[in-house]
Amino acid sequence: MKVIFFIICALLLSGCSNSDPVAQTGEVISCESVTTDTEVVEGIALECVDGSPGAIIESLRGPMVLNVWGSWCTTCLDEMPEFVSFYSKAKGKVQLVGIAVEEASPTNSQRFIEENGMTWPNYYDRENETRAYFGMGVPVTLFIDASGKTVFKKIGVIESESELIALTEKYLGVQI
Repeated sequence: MKVIFFIICALLLSGCSNSDPVAQTGEVISCESVTTDTEVVEGIALECVDGSPGAIIESLRGPMVLNVWGSWCTTCLDEMPEFVSFYSKAKGKVQLVGIAVEEASPTNSQRFIEENGMTWPNYYDRENETRAYFGMGVPVTLFIDASGKTVFKKIGVIESESELIALTEKYLGVQI
């Protein structure tokens, strides 16, 4: 009798878990809304994942949270639900922009965006030129002010939405 009770409890409890932390479907978004300084004409050129005009990385202007990721990166996958939740609250207050690096093809980036609920603009580094700019490894998250200066660089996984909110408030002065 006890065995049956434990089996029933285990089945009921397993139904309470959510194996899919991201409920929404992502969308490949145009990069045309990303704030850039059009006078910057030299630097590392990025393509937009959706095929719209790209940008020179040095031209990006904030306030902006710039997340560098790869579809092959398991820790990037781990932090994506935090960015999805953050963006639902931060949209219109701070720009969230992604850069896919070391991808075999833009199709891999598009699939990752759609499968992980991303609904913000993402660039694609076809020539893998950003490695020297960002450093080795991903994920990396940069906080860029209105002048284009990187005011903080978080190397590694964003552990929680509250961490992302706190860093945005501390380094960009934007209340979420």
